[in-house]
Amino acid sequence: MPKLPSKQFVVCVRNEGYLASLEKRKIYIALRDAAAERDGLLRIVDESGEDYLYPKAFFRTIALPLSVKKAVLDAA
Repeated sequence: MPKLPSKQFVVCVRNEGYLASLEKRKIYIALRDAAAERDGLLRIVDESGEDYLYPKAFFRTIALPLSVKKAVLDAA
């Protein structure tokens, strides 16, 4: 079975209750956490620069071209 990437890119579509931590329409890095995903959560590197769990429904996974992925990761 192929190994899943340790990071994926998501865009925030909701931020109720997390206004200081999440910005709508912003791209975030989601770290793979199988246990959290089973509970409907995603581990997101948020505005603090730390990773925290947020409701999966607040995000949509996005596909980025390789050059954009590299630029986003370099800027993180």
